[in-house]
Amino acid sequence: MRVLVVDDERGLVRALHRGLTAEGFAVDVAFDGATGRHLATENEYDAIVLDIMLPRRNGYDVVTDLRALGVWTPVLLLSAKDGEHDVADGLDVGADDYLTKPFSFVVLVARLRALVRRPAHARPAVLQVGDVVLDPATRVVTRAGEVVALTTRETALLEYLMRHADRVVGKVELRDHVWDGSGEDLNVVEVYVGYLRRKLGRDVVATVRGAGYRAAG
Repeated sequence: MRVLVVDDERGLVRALHRGLTAEGFAVDVAFDGATGRHLATENEYDAIVLDIMLPRRNGYDVVTDLRALGVWTPVLLLSAKDGEHDVADGLDVGADDYLTKPFSFVVLVARLRALVRRPAHARPAVLQVGDVVLDPATRVVTRAGEVVALTTRETALLEYLMRHADRVVGKVELRDHVWDGSGEDLNVVEVYVGYLRRKLGRDVVATVRGAGYRAAG
């Protein structure tokens, strides 16, 4: 398994290189964000260990860049920033895991192995179908660059449809996931699809007769 370690603490990088190599990993290293970004786009890695506070380009920006370029290598953010908002920000920009310094090397290796077991499929931090864009972290929805105000439930319905845009989603599935299976009548799905169409345009949600709905691009 090939791993890229990006951190500007050279002593820590040397220790990680030595320890991960002993665990059977092939390890490349970088000491700044720009170099790490370059290596991550030019080489195939099974996982990336990435600090946040880096010279030349911080870890948040590196993850954002990689995901925008379609690089879905699992990323473990490693940082001394241990606030709950720091962790949330890291995961929201597209990282897969977050570990605070100081850390247990045993835990780091276990988390790396867990990340490597995951398929490196597309996991965009921002959802887009056609010209409709939804940022799940901020709940901001735009169409053709214009912000559209949606209620919490409307946003949840749109998000579920966009996350499953590759298939038709039935009314029962939508009710059970968007309304928590709370026993709502199925008509509530039709009502909220109508709300989305009025606010975003009738072409945003397609009806597949007898089957359900599909987010349309």
